Amino acid sequence: MSEVDASHPYSLESVRSFDDGKASPGKADLNAIASKVAAQYRGDAMSPVLVSGYLRLAELALFAAIGIVIYGYYVGFGTTLVWEYPVAILSGSVLAVVLLELTDLYQIAALRQPLHYLRTLLIVWSGTFALLALAGFLMKVSEEFSRVWFGSWFLAGLVALLALRLMLARLVRRWARNGRMERRAVIVGGGQNAERLIRSIEKQPYNDIRICGIFDDRDNRRSPPIVAGYPKLGTIDELISFARIARIDMLIVSLPITAEKRVLSMLKKLWVLPVDVRLSAHSNELQFRPRSYSFIGSVPMLDIFDKPINDWDSVAKRAFDIVFSLLGIIVFSPVMIATAIAIKLDSKGPVLFKQKRHGFNNEEVDVFKFRSMYADQCDPTAIKAVTKGDPRVTRVGRFIRKTSIDELPQFFNSLVGSLSLVGPRPHAVSAKTHNLLYTEVVDGYFARHPVKPGVTGWAQINGWRGEVDTDEKIRKRTEFDLYYIENWSLMLDLKILFLTPIRLLKSENAY
Repeated sequence: MSEVDASHPYSLESVRSFDDGKASPGKADLNAIASKVAAQYRGDAMSPVLVSGYLRLAELALFAAIGIVIYGYYVGFGTTLVWEYPVAILSGSVLAVVLLELTDLYQIAALRQPLHYLRTLLIVWSGTFALLALAGFLMKVSEEFSRVWFGSWFLAGLVALLALRLMLARLVRRWARNGRMERRAVIVGGGQNAERLIRSIEKQPYNDIRICGIFDDRDNRRSPPIVAGYPKLGTIDELISFARIARIDMLIVSLPITAEKRVLSMLKKLWVLPVDVRLSAHSNELQFRPRSYSFIGSVPMLDIFDKPINDWDSVAKRAFDIVFSLLGIIVFSPVMIATAIAIKLDSKGPVLFKQKRHGFNNEEVDVFKFRSMYADQCDPTAIKAVTKGDPRVTRVGRFIRKTSIDELPQFFNSLVGSLSLVGPRPHAVSAKTHNLLYTEVVDGYFARHPVKPGVTGWAQINGWRGEVDTDEKIRKRTEFDLYYIENWSLMLDLKILFLTPIRLLKSENAY
């Protein structure tokens, strides 16, 4: 959730509780133009935040490597000042990256045109070595360091810095031209407000926003089919389908804040998407706390929702998944081998069972489990839930379902990236309770899917696992899943992961 507090008229709680008398949107068919536009953006774009972040790491490694190579070649490893040289090299490399950050030289504008910032680059690099020299003087050790090493590191580092920046500038410009590095945005709401907003965004220099189209529920008399050169691609319900196909990063609502009911009605539909949702504030006189705003150039936006687990958080979570999935596969490999043998000896059929489930962005993913039913009675669609004493379950199946051993193959799902280790548990696409699909029972059910589903989750360690035979159970699962999404952290993932085997001992609802 964004910085807007819970009392804000457009906070997540107010959007959830808002009732406009309309059901939550399902899938809407796109018209031919919208389908063609969406197909152009199927591939993921690179985040500018990650590009600049990786450059920080690359430059840190580059500065350190140059210092070490010159030290080893000219001074010699282990000959003198064995630990002082490495400390000086590391300190200088970190200091240079920090100063580059403080002078905004990792912003996209600076990366696109490094020659325009050449003077600042020279000042930062020279300032780094001036501070290193000052530190050596104050600590009375400067005379012990090689002047040739110091000067060579300065010159070689400067040349490498400029060369790296020039190469990256060519790449950044190329990525911007072919759409590889951009933030894809859709304007929600048409008319004059949308036109003013688009003109303001397009005036911003080195803008990384690509406007993909406009969506508005109003007809062509009230909302023109073309606004500032961009087509109106459909209604808000169609936007849900479009955003999932086109990998949209941001939805910008161009309605005035004073149209509160209409804004809330739109937000109630849009909050299920894994995107940033911004309310244009460039023409509004109402003022909120500064921390509630973000900017596209100088165009202010009121932050309504933020895409959960984005940019570096997603990198950290993916690294977490890879490390602990590999660890889980190694630790539980004897159990998995024994289980596979037991399943083959107990009944005919394959060891593994594959089922279609809802994944990230409401896309379907294949989830693997150990087969726990007789092969000719397996239910890949999960139309009929497993109940206590279900005759379809094998003898081995009862044990592995009770102990959740049947879920262990999902470590491989997590390793390849179709699942996360921790997240909302994926439900089968046709799962029902009382003959109603989960989407029909829980308003905003698809808000569970802005993040990857997990092998285990916050709902499961809080007792909401196993059979879902009442509407209350799926509502409580969804409630705990939404809490997890809004409060995610690596520490929360770690807590859930280590509590899972303990809570599995209480398995009254698992059959």
